[in-house]
Amino acid sequence: MRDSFEAQLQQVVTGTLTMLAKVRVMLTQAQDVLVDRQTDLLSVVTAADREIDQLETQIEEQCLKLIALQSPVARDLRLVGTFMKNLSDIERMGDYAVHVAEDGALLAQEPPLKKYVNLAQMISRLDQMLELIQKAIQNRDISISQQVLEMDNEVDELYEQTQRELVTYMIEDPRTITKAMTLMRVGRSLERFGDHIENIAERLEFWVTGQRHESSNHA
Repeated sequence: MRDSFEAQLQQVVTGTLTMLAKVRVMLTQAQDVLVDRQTDLLSVVTAADREIDQLETQIEEQCLKLIALQSPVARDLRLVGTFMKNLSDIERMGDYAVHVAEDGALLAQEPPLKKYVNLAQMISRLDQMLELIQKAIQNRDISISQQVLEMDNEVDELYEQTQRELVTYMIEDPRTITKAMTLMRVGRSLERFGDHIENIAERLEFWVTGQRHESSNHA
């Protein structure tokens, strides 16, 4: 009986890792739309987002069945509760990847305002954060999740730098306002993407130790 329960718990973890892997691919594809102007990938990102939504529903139902039928206690209950919350964050990451791809396709219709250096760096950091959070979950390693939290600070700094730079563009040349506003929206989407990875990193501590991370979660 216990072996079956453990197998079901592992399915929840594995399904979550699958969602994270899919979101990581979506982020790379969104970057291709934005930076390399590969607008044909927009439909691919959108289709992947629908897969993420379906996976979220399936894994959430699995978690609810575990709670209803197995009455998990202590650490097992922490796992189920933590991963149910993680599903929502991963689903939102998928949404933000779509937003980036959509804005990238919009920007690709005209010559670029500038090279997207900071935005590309933000995506690179987010990709590294996703890789690390997958490892942290697989190994139940709090030290790795701490690295993720530190990297999110870098993403926030790049976001602020990008916003300031774009405001300068708009002030100096009002003709750039539309493009600059779209790029600001891209930056915001990436910043929020990072916040959702941060949420998962903070919850890892509670899952592994039962102690809550001393920080407020982001919506």
